[in-house]
Amino acid sequence: MIHLRKLSKYYGELCAVDQVDLDINSGKVLGLLGPNGAGKSTMLRMLTGYFKPTSGSIRVKEFDMAKNTLEIKKMMGYLPESAPLYYNMLVYDYLDFIARMQGLNKSSANSRIHELVNLCKLHEVIHKSVSELSKGYRQRVGLAHAMMGDPEILVLDEPTSGLDPNQIVEIREIIKEIGKEKTIIFSSHILSEVEATCDRIIIIHHGKIVADGDAEALKGGASQENTINMSLKNAKFNDVEKNIRDIDSVVDVKKDGNINNGVLKIMVSYKKHPGIMEHMYKKIKQQDWILLEFYQETKTLEKIFRELTMEA
Repeated sequence: MIHLRKLSKYYGELCAVDQVDLDINSGKVLGLLGPNGAGKSTMLRMLTGYFKPTSGSIRVKEFDMAKNTLEIKKMMGYLPESAPLYYNMLVYDYLDFIARMQGLNKSSANSRIHELVNLCKLHEVIHKSVSELSKGYRQRVGLAHAMMGDPEILVLDEPTSGLDPNQIVEIREIIKEIGKEKTIIFSSHILSEVEATCDRIIIIHHGKIVADGDAEALKGGASQENTINMSLKNAKFNDVEKNIRDIDSVVDVKKDGNINNGVLKIMVSYKKHPGIMEHMYKKIKQQDWILLEFYQETKTLEKIFRELTMEA
C-alpha cells in the first residue's frame, strides 16, 4: 500500500533520514521506535506530505507523493505530537468545524461526530471548552479530528507523549480498536506500548532502519548472542570457567558480582545452539557444585532497543 524508496531528508548538512526503503501493507499497526533525533518525526512528516524529501520517492497505492500530494493527503489522518486545537472552542463546536471544513453536511457531520465521540470516549467533555481539558482528553480530541474524514491511513506522532499511565492505556485501547479497520503508523518512546499495540515494529537510528519485524522476531534475531545465568555453591570461578568454556558455542563466561555467602553467580554468553543448557547441566552434575539457579535470560524489547541504538 505504501512504498518508500531511497527516501532521504537533509537539514543543511545534517542527514535526518538516510536512504530508507520500506513497504507498509494495509490493515496493519506499524510502530516506529528510536531515540530522540533518530528521524521518526521527519519520516512521518514526509509520509504525510508536510515535508518534501531531499531525495527518494513515496508512493501510496497508485499515487506518487511528488505528483499527487492532495490525493494522498485525502487518504490520511495525521495527529502530530501536540494536537493543534482551538482552545477557545467547545469540543463539539470544534469537531463540527472540522467536519464542515472537510465538506460534511449537517446531517453527516452530526452522525460522524457521534461515532467519534463513542470511539474516542469523549462523552464527558463534549460540551466543555478545549482549554479545560486534560492533555489526555486533548489527545483524544486530536485523534477524533484526524479520524473525521474516515481516512484509510492514520499517522500518529508520539500520541501518548506526556500522558499519565491511565491515559496511555486508554489511548492504546483506542488505537487497537481503530487498527482493526485502518492502517496505522505511529511513533513512540514507550516500548511496552509499541509491543502491546503493533503488528510490526521498526527501530530507527541515525535515520536508518536497524530492525524490522514483530516483537517476537526482534527478540529472536536482534543479537547473535544469548545469556544463561546460574548460581552455584561450593564452586570456584576458575573451575567453572574452565568446564563451561569447553562447551561448543560458549563465547564468554563472567562472574556476576562478588561471591556472597558462598554463592557464585555466573553469566554465560553463547551463540544459538540446540541443547546448550543440557550440556551445561551435565558439566555441573559432574562436579561437586550445588546448583541454586539456572535460567536463560529473556530478551526484552528494551534491551534490544539499547543494543541497537547505544553509541559505541
